Formats: sequence, structure tokens, C-alpha cells
Amino acid sequence: MNEHSELEGEPRSRLIHDKWEPGPDQPFRIPPVISLPHISSSSASSARVAQPRTEGYKNIKTMSAAQSAASTPSYSTPYSNIEHVFEDPEHEHYYSDTPPPGSMASQTDHLLIYPRQFVLPTGQAFTTLSKLKSSGYKNVWEPMDGDERFWQIHSEPKIAIGQRAILVKTPKGNVLWDCITLLDEETIEWINSLGGLAAIVISHPHYYTTHLEWADAFDCPVYLSWEDKQWLNRLDRLGKARTFIEGTEEDIEVRGEKIGVKIVKLGGHFPGSLVCLAFGRLLIADTLVTTPSGMGDWTKGPDGGKWGRPSGMNTYSFFWSIPNMIPLSAEEIAGMWKILKDYEFSSTHGAFKGTEVSDGAKGSDTTVKQRVLESMQIQVKRMGWRDHAFLQETM
Repeated sequence: MNEHSELEGEPRSRLIHDKWEPGPDQPFRIPPVISLPHISSSSASSARVAQPRTEGYKNIKTMSAAQSAASTPSYSTPYSNIEHVFEDPEHEHYYSDTPPPGSMASQTDHLLIYPRQFVLPTGQAFTTLSKLKSSGYKNVWEPMDGDERFWQIHSEPKIAIGQRAILVKTPKGNVLWDCITLLDEETIEWINSLGGLAAIVISHPHYYTTHLEWADAFDCPVYLSWEDKQWLNRLDRLGKARTFIEGTEEDIEVRGEKIGVKIVKLGGHFPGSLVCLAFGRLLIADTLVTTPSGMGDWTKGPDGGKWGRPSGMNTYSFFWSIPNMIPLSAEEIAGMWKILKDYEFSSTHGAFKGTEVSDGAKGSDTTVKQRVLESMQIQVKRMGWRDHAFLQETM
């Protein structure tokens, strides 16, 4: 676990269960396809489930003819046996309790450096899940925005960027939105007291973290975007944990019955970036980045709240890289709106505690959905577009 990760999620490199592994943003040495040696599709769902398979693979192609040209390109591996990826002597450093030597960065090109990321002047810092458990870290949970159907979970002291996971309670089964690294017995016992988990959904690769440990603890599937599979770096050895969403929408089901939690793929930040819609609340993670002006309370403004929230202010920003402040293109933003405009929601909830925005709250007289569109158009306009067709979009 890299405690100095960027301000948007998953560490670049990490040790899990005392085994050092590269993070999802470095497909170096472990070809992206290796995490998904065999994929089967179901005609009844837009999701794909990884199936167990142990024989050797050569020149594996993971793309199907049905996938669009915008999907992640296919990859192949020179390894004759998939186990080489984890058991070949050249990967011995992955299996030690010692972080990689400082000289390793110069030998492995993209292992520690990636265009979305950055390295602090103090350099990389590594730890393990077992060390976190023994070092006084704990998880804290509380209702989100006063609604006990939603419980936010974060770790203290802060680990990496300090994102939260959100547990969505439904009468037919609970869903965990996004993932945090620390999983301990207290957390497992508390979640089980609420009925356990029917599913885990992760918005994008920066929050993949220890999702296999969570899936194993609660014996539930983890929903991930098909387009982002290349950032997986750990083998789902039993082939039962990961379910891949191919389409733009997926209803979470328990025993074949919808439970009222819908996953929508907007793309943008990552090709498969997701949002989650439940009980009229939109959980947005980093797919939409809630800005300070979006969270401001204009009932406490300089005019004493007389005029409310000024017009022309954004509520969200849209980034390819958040810490390096690289924005999405106008076309990517327009593509996100083309999908999102068909859904209704009255509030948004970002990756961090306190990033809640609601209809008509804090001096605003517009809906959250209107504020999403306004924010998108502000960003497109400020990038230099004056006549882009997207600027004509209305509610």
C-alpha cells in the first residue's frame, strides 16, 4: 500500500498480505490479460464473469467481436503458462516482505511512474495489509448524510488519500460501493450484523485495492468495468469473484431479483468509470469531482444569504488526472452527459466524506442534475470551445 498515493485513489504499488505487487496503473511485466485468462459471456446479462482455468495460455486474446472499437485493445502474453506470471523466479521480489529497492524504478520504466500519478519529493512509501492491522489503524462508519440506508466507511488514521466506501442497505441485500484497503475483524462483524454483502461495485481502478479480500470475506461478487480490466494485477484464482460490466447499465440482482441499485457507466476519468444510483442518490466517486464551490454554503455568504448561490459557478470538474489537473476533452464530457441525462437523481455523493450536494441545498435554487450540466458546459467553454454543439444542451 503506497501511503503517498495521488489525490484520486489506488496506490501505484502495493504490498498485499506481505506480497509486493505493482499497482493497477503499471501493467509492467504482468501483462494486463493475465488477470483474465478466460472470459465467458452470458446472454442473460451484460456482465462477464471470469471463469477458472488452469491450463497454459499462449497469445491470449481477450476481446470479443461484439466489443466496440472504443474498448481497451487486446493484449497477448509471451508466457506459456499463466502461473509464470506469479511464480517465475524473476518475480521473486513480489513475494517478499521487503519493498523493492530504490534502483528498481530505473529498471522497470512504468512500475512506479505513470502519467496520471506523481512521486512526492520524499519518494515512495510502502506497507502491508497485515502491518496496517497491527499498527493501530481502524475503520470508522456512520450514516451518510443522515440516511441510514447509506453507511460511509473510512479508515483512521488516514490511509493513502483517505477515500470512503459506501454501504447501501436494501431489503434484498446490501451493496458496497467502492473499496478501502483496511479490512479487519471488527469491520467484518459489523457488516455481517447488517446482513453482510450481496455485491461489491468499484467505480474505477484507483479503488481496486484489496477487493479480493473483501469478496472472500463476504462470499460475494465484485462488479468491475470490462473496459478497465487491463489495470487488474492480481489473479482471481478461483475465478468466482469478478463480474465485468460490458454495457452502460447494470442492475444489481440477488437470486435473480433486482434490489434497486443500478450501476451506470459514464467513462471519462477511466474508460469504464462508473456511478451508482440508489434511492434517488447518485454515488459518483471520482467520475464527477465535487469542487469547493459545489460544496459551499451560500446561505452563509457575504450577503448573509440574501441572494443565494451566484450563477455561473461550477459544482463538478471532470478530469483524466486529478492531481496533475489534466481535464477530459469536450467530447468525453459530452459523452458522459449523453448517458447521464436519462437518469433522475436528487443528490450526489463523492469519494470523500462531506462531498454531498443536494437539490436546493445551501442556497442553491437549482437541481443537482442541472448543476451537473452547467458544470460540464462551464468546463467545455473554458477550454476554448464557443460553438460546440454540447453548449446547446438543456434539461
